[in-house]
Amino acid sequence: MSKESISKVYLIIEKIDYIEQTVKKAGGIVRALEDVAIYRPAILMHLTVIAEQFNKLKQSHTHEILSKFEDKDLKGMYDVRTYIAHDYEGVNLAIIEWIIRNALPKFKRECENIIKNYSQK
Repeated sequence: MSKESISKVYLIIEKIDYIEQTVKKAGGIVRALEDVAIYRPAILMHLTVIAEQFNKLKQSHTHEILSKFEDKDLKGMYDVRTYIAHDYEGVNLAIIEWIIRNALPKFKRECENIIKNYSQK
């Protein structure tokens, strides 16, 4: 694993942390997503960045990192990124809520494990 690849994993964790902080400030996921001025755009942008980092890992053939994640989860994250980028106003907020509740904690745990294992080498 290269330092560049690990830096992308750190960035994924950072963006997930930002989403968690945004949700907390808003008073919950639903409230955050209802706020069209500040919280929803922030969450959608952070999700886009997360997906971009996974895509960069894929493009750099970082299989050692990507193998820690399920292919369907990675594809789903990138599909959401594409949907956000190309149909921003039509984003299905129920899907975004599901991602925040279910997928992001899973991604974060695995990213933390990757960093932990990397730092022990």
